[in-house]
Amino acid sequence: MKEQNDDIVRIGNMELRFLVNETQGPGGVVMFEFTVPPNARVPAAHFHREVDEVVYGLEGTLTSTVDRRKHEICKGDSLFIGRGSVHMHENLHADTARILSVLTPGSIGRRYFEEVAAVVNAGGPPDLGRIKQIMLQHGLVPAPPS
Repeated sequence: MKEQNDDIVRIGNMELRFLVNETQGPGGVVMFEFTVPPNARVPAAHFHREVDEVVYGLEGTLTSTVDRRKHEICKGDSLFIGRGSVHMHENLHADTARILSVLTPGSIGRRYFEEVAAVVNAGGPPDLGRIKQIMLQHGLVPAPPS
């Protein structure tokens, strides 16, 4: 029997709990709960080359910026982020935010987040060049500063 923690990836003080990962089925979807503490911003503004994303609010409020437009995602709210749309997420509020994220096709999955976690959790300032390299390898393109 699999332990519950087998499905969790921690990146700094954030947590992802995978419900469906890229190794399950034909890779059509990845789904995870994403817990974001107050004052956390992740990831750097980026877009997906070939993946659409839907976020659904489970608790708290997450601010998602998509193509320079801010959206407050509260419990019960959803937001579609189409491939090619520059976006980022941050928790600007005093309470922890938790969302359900669905990516399709499921090519950006647990392996991507584990690789980023290894860099961020290594201690000291994270190697931003290495994170950018990981992003590009998994189909995420960092957006130039606006």
